[in-house]
Amino acid sequence: MSVATAMAQPARNVLTAALVLLAPVAQAQEETIRVGSVRSTASLTTTIAIEKGYFREAGIKVELTDLDTSTDSLAVVAQNRLQIVGGGLSAAFFNAVEKNLPVTVAFDRVSSPLGHKLLVRSDLKDQIKSVAALKGRPLASNSRGSITNYEIGKILKTVGLGFRDVDLKFLPFSQVALAFANKAIDAAIAIPPFTAQLLEGGHAVDFKSPDDLVTPHPLTIAVSMVNTDWAKANQQLLRNYYVAYLRGIRDYCQAYHGGAIRREMIDLSIRTGTETRSELLHKYPWPARSPNGRINIASMLDMQAWYRKSKMSNSEFPADRIVDKSYVDHAMGKLGPFVLENKDSTLAGCR
Repeated sequence: MSVATAMAQPARNVLTAALVLLAPVAQAQEETIRVGSVRSTASLTTTIAIEKGYFREAGIKVELTDLDTSTDSLAVVAQNRLQIVGGGLSAAFFNAVEKNLPVTVAFDRVSSPLGHKLLVRSDLKDQIKSVAALKGRPLASNSRGSITNYEIGKILKTVGLGFRDVDLKFLPFSQVALAFANKAIDAAIAIPPFTAQLLEGGHAVDFKSPDDLVTPHPLTIAVSMVNTDWAKANQQLLRNYYVAYLRGIRDYCQAYHGGAIRREMIDLSIRTGTETRSELLHKYPWPARSPNGRINIASMLDMQAWYRKSKMSNSEFPADRIVDKSYVDHAMGKLGPFVLENKDSTLAGCR
């Protein structure tokens, strides 16, 4: 061994020891945020940010919790059992704001094009050719106060009809195929992947799309919500979270448009159980979202007004009471504008 090598060896040993001592410190500096959402293709963005290390780079450890329904999200975030949740803009959210529960909207999660469809039973396709022809007929929505109620109500309004003019029934999406088969309903609104299953199974035909008929457009129907009490005490941590989250969103949007990362994202979705039906990921468009995280405020305010008018909620609030845009603004300031990789993509969403 040379003299130089011999002298260098103790120095390397000291450096190695220092790194070993520092490693637990660096790990201890990671702060935990508990995040929940219904497992779906739309929730892949959080998984991307975890798997690609975006949260880790921001000093954040994300603990993911699967929720059974988006309705669950309001309770768990208001009680701070989870600090951040993804869920739909149901009447329950606006009722929570009225009750001064500590919850606000921070980021877009699903926006137009939605892939939601108003479907008509296959054997009625020659009888029901217009929205007006739905009058008096049994029509299914998944639950009272949900975003699909808003979509149906707005579609009916295009021909001067309302909920009182149809026989509205509330059925989980998983039961719609059976209801069509038993002729218990004549029409239903469905979301992916149920839309594809109902059409390909021959249960129904495509009739109308909220993306074509409902304004203001684009629709923002699902969002990322935060506990405001926790947020006040953890402002910088939450800003860092949404910067990392937006990086995941942008990877998702590149994959949505068929970019080079698409295969990796499909593999990640299947490997993590986010969406195990690979045929859906390959064959059908994914839920769209804003690559900048921005919410269409006009759409959200219109939903709020519609829920109140339909007596599903009691009050209306200004935008700054229900949305905190500061997290989007901060993340955009850090990452800049989104640049689409696949310029040939013809898909309308995620732009």
